[in-house]
Amino acid sequence: MSVCMGKATPDAKLEEVCHTETSRQKTPTLEASGMTQLPESTNCLASSEDGRYLSLGHSQGFSVWCASALICVTEWLQDAVEMASIQMTEMSETAYLLGTVDDMGVARVFAFRGEDIHLLSVINVMENVNERSICLTFEMSEGGDYGAAMIRCNGAVWLEVHRFPSEVWQKELEMLQKQDPSVDVDFKWSPASLVFKITPPETLAARPLEDFFTHCLALDTHTSSSYQQGEQASKAEAGKIKENNERRCTHHFLLPCGQLIGDNRAKPQPGFPIAVCVWWSGSHNFFEYSLQNALKKKSADVEPLPDGMWPNANVIVCSAVSRSTRYVAHGLDNGVICVWDRQSGSPLSVVLVSAADSAFLRMQFVDNAPLSADDSHSSFTEKVNILVMCKSGAIHTVTTGREIQSCTIQLADSPRPNHSGDLPTVATSVPFLQSLLLVLQRNGEMFLLDAINKTTVCLLVPLKTHSIASPCNPVYALNSEQQTLFMKGIHVSAHDLNPSCSVPSLLGESPSQLLVFRFGESDVIRQYIISTAANTERCPSSLEETCDLYLQQRALSFDERNKALKQTWNQLEETAVTLQMKSSQAHIKK
Repeated sequence: MSVCMGKATPDAKLEEVCHTETSRQKTPTLEASGMTQLPESTNCLASSEDGRYLSLGHSQGFSVWCASALICVTEWLQDAVEMASIQMTEMSETAYLLGTVDDMGVARVFAFRGEDIHLLSVINVMENVNERSICLTFEMSEGGDYGAAMIRCNGAVWLEVHRFPSEVWQKELEMLQKQDPSVDVDFKWSPASLVFKITPPETLAARPLEDFFTHCLALDTHTSSSYQQGEQASKAEAGKIKENNERRCTHHFLLPCGQLIGDNRAKPQPGFPIAVCVWWSGSHNFFEYSLQNALKKKSADVEPLPDGMWPNANVIVCSAVSRSTRYVAHGLDNGVICVWDRQSGSPLSVVLVSAADSAFLRMQFVDNAPLSADDSHSSFTEKVNILVMCKSGAIHTVTTGREIQSCTIQLADSPRPNHSGDLPTVATSVPFLQSLLLVLQRNGEMFLLDAINKTTVCLLVPLKTHSIASPCNPVYALNSEQQTLFMKGIHVSAHDLNPSCSVPSLLGESPSQLLVFRFGESDVIRQYIISTAANTERCPSSLEETCDLYLQQRALSFDERNKALKQTWNQLEETAVTLQMKSSQAHIKK
């Protein structure tokens, strides 16, 4: 968006507000087409990859619903258990894995098949009351082969990576289905195995490592110490010192992405994670741990050494991986984005975002960005699109790649003073809508934003008697197969509606509903709908395919490389002539 330098007059501000209101009135709207009652205290929502089911976490457990009919298929209930997060992944055509974390910090893994739910494993079993472990985050890889849980116990924090015997679980499910249902009570499922446990760099720095790793880890330790001291000082000044200022980690599962020369490891299975990458708060470095190497070890008690490291000049504040996991992006605290190409093992691009004074909050790769005319003739263009959301509320899109000019576009400005309701709480790419972003603001306003034209395509409006529940922390899920948005709403009367983020206690007592927005029903949105498998980059799975792709890229870029080479030589000749003239003039003056 354009930035106006100078101070705006009251008349200019009034004109801007009137223009915005007029634009809003002309913008098409899509009203929720369906609604159904939700279980009490529904806190989380997830959709299966095939779009058939929804999983809802709520008080006393969770339930699985049919996504098309919006009816409950089955449920798992237990007293005094309230689910805080839920994830659903497809283990096979007929079986699904669900990963949950309840409000007491217990992580569980369930299997859903037919109309039955089975508890397969508890990640952090509390054997000793004095050593109560709490799961802070839990995430399964797509397909359910691995799970990663961040655990806290007695002030210490670490990341555990577990291997799930998904193939064995499927056979056990089939066997159990043929038996008496009551057998499930005493059935012993094959246990998940701990692959390794990763602790923050302070612990690693004391171990014997290579000089390069030792230096970088020590740098992380020093940086983290300063970071925590600064945080503690600011909290002390405010009189709000808290005990939970431990370091947090962010992780991503990585899929196969070709083989480097000299790599003699067995060819990995497509879609099967081969590594996990981790970075800790206050750290400069991004570590990669091989899952294949870890599985060969006899004991998981020995903490693994990183198999790779991607260093950065500044502290990492957010990260993202592309859908194929070929590209990994780091957002740094100085407003710089560094994109790495795992196929080549080198940086793809380093981009300075225009609003460097605004700290990054979140980032994600946009896999549904349209191809330009120059890219349409080739599927090998090394070009990525990244959506960045800043803490100030500003939203940017970054287009970058190898041998191309990086471009940063600001889609939304930071909210004006005294307009905190305009602060976006959700800004995410919609997988099945080309170049459109879903934006939800603190005041409950929700709309689709065109990332190319920077225009509001459509306003998403709940039913007249409803509003978005807790817009500061919304409960929603996108269903790519049905091209639908599911959003938790709440019934309110006209005098109860409050545009501010603080929801009155009155609203908390109202029953919640599941609002359904079907994008295919709108003529305005229908033109943006694309196939979910379209326009996503692919990683080669072998050395031969990597070489073939590299040679094709070199052949397709032959003319451009020749043009760039000629321009470089012309610049060198011009520089040489200029230097000779300056030298001659200096000689004459002498």
